[in-house]
Amino acid sequence: HPAYGVRSMIEALSERLKPSYGKGYIICREYGLLQKRRKPHGITKANPKALPAEDLLKGDFKSETPNTKWLTDITEMKCLDGKLYLCAVLDCFDASIVGFSMDINMKTPLCTSALNSAVKRYGKTEGLIVHSDRGSQFTSHLFRETLANKGFRQSMGRTGNCFDNARMESFFATLKKDLIYRLPVYKMNRAEVRHYIFEWTETYYNRKRRHTSNEQNLPPLVKRKLFQEQIQAAA
Repeated sequence: HPAYGVRSMIEALSERLKPSYGKGYIICREYGLLQKRRKPHGITKANPKALPAEDLLKGDFKSETPNTKWLTDITEMKCLDGKLYLCAVLDCFDASIVGFSMDINMKTPLCTSALNSAVKRYGKTEGLIVHSDRGSQFTSHLFRETLANKGFRQSMGRTGNCFDNARMESFFATLKKDLIYRLPVYKMNRAEVRHYIFEWTETYYNRKRRHTSNEQNLPPLVKRKLFQEQIQAAA
């Protein structure tokens, strides 16, 4: 896949064709396949008057079971008819996007809608941790009330530190590298871009794209399916 990094490209090859990392890097450089690194920048703004939640994850984005740790954040795309905002919810167990929502603004309902879609599709676990930055959407009464009603615990990283939600930032970087930067979104209306994001997330990222944080680089929902089959077999 042209959006893969050097290591992922090497791992996708059959055993008889796999070069060393150094050789693979040279080949990718010669053919213009190296990926450009882009520095992430947050778009949410903290409310200085709001009381932040404790950071319950402290950089530990690993989970042994589904629906234990969810990450969430917002990103934006500049389209022909204005900005399109995406709020996504990522499960640390398999890096799957369990819920997402898109709108023409980045108000709190965008975030609660993404959270509700995740619960509707994958259920909820009492005490599940929902981790975000300290954006005003996540410190709002509506968002916190939504978490409390579902029995979830809120966790927040530090202000202006993208590493405290690095895995969520990594997903947005993948989305933009694989899809958004390859489309002329500035010539497309928001409805078109929304369609592409939905299709890429549901049919490619969740089900087909190799993910290096999963064992054997399994796609997110493939790992989840195998886990569920193992649980059922052991029952």
